[in-house]
Amino acid sequence: MQILDGKALANQIEEEVKQEVSLLAKQKITPGLAVILVGGDPASQAYVNMKAKACKRTGIYSVTHEMPENISQDSLIQTLSMLNCNPNIDGILVQLPLPKHLDTTKVLETIAVNKDVDGFHPFNMGRVFEGLESFIPATPLGILNLLKHYNITLKGKNVVIVGASNIVGKPLGSLFLNENATITLCHIYTQNLTQHTKNADILCVAVGKPNLITKEMVKEGAVVIDVGINRLDDGSLSGDVDYTNVAPLCSYITPVPGGVGPMTIASLLQNTIKAAKIRAKKSN
Repeated sequence: MQILDGKALANQIEEEVKQEVSLLAKQKITPGLAVILVGGDPASQAYVNMKAKACKRTGIYSVTHEMPENISQDSLIQTLSMLNCNPNIDGILVQLPLPKHLDTTKVLETIAVNKDVDGFHPFNMGRVFEGLESFIPATPLGILNLLKHYNITLKGKNVVIVGASNIVGKPLGSLFLNENATITLCHIYTQNLTQHTKNADILCVAVGKPNLITKEMVKEGAVVIDVGINRLDDGSLSGDVDYTNVAPLCSYITPVPGGVGPMTIASLLQNTIKAAKIRAKKSN
């Protein structure tokens, strides 16, 4: 069993991002990322803080717009429109989930396509589906880069994804399909989940339910990607996979923390650099 060390690869990517920032500085461009945080959800605040620290480490300018839980849809869209027009902001990210009174789809559609560094705009989602150049959602991009770094091929493999969200499951399925894998996408209504997971050469789990995947559900020699991160009653962190009992069966597995999480932030930095390069190209 080998650990897929997302933290080590993310550190390597950060070094590459620093070099890109230096090259852009020669063109008098500082990559800029704006994050919208609505409300005081502790998990969302933690994620936003980690993103801000990663920007600081790599030389990316970042600003966080903290907004009250009860902000109106119009006010939020007005802020996004302002950021769309700000020439110093290359990437815009709305931290999800949003409060229920806000229309998430409409909010995400407001973000300018060339600043959509989270890759959630329907335009970018569609291009991912078609296998075209686009901003790829950060978590799926991070997972793909992690697998490639460890030379784990997807071609011809049976891949089972548990969790069909727009943030992870659906775009991840499209990315893997573009790599010529055979995809099974499971969700809350899937019957006999074990029947599917037991057949997986590569198993990706993104549900948010601690220890959902047990050793009886995993084929020996499988690659297991655990996207879940859950805070247990004792304060410790757990993924969606029963790591202690599943890990010995696997050929490769991601730890929680230190697996997919750091890769998500690293991919966001890469997307922000990509957006800044688009600005640089336009200014030449």
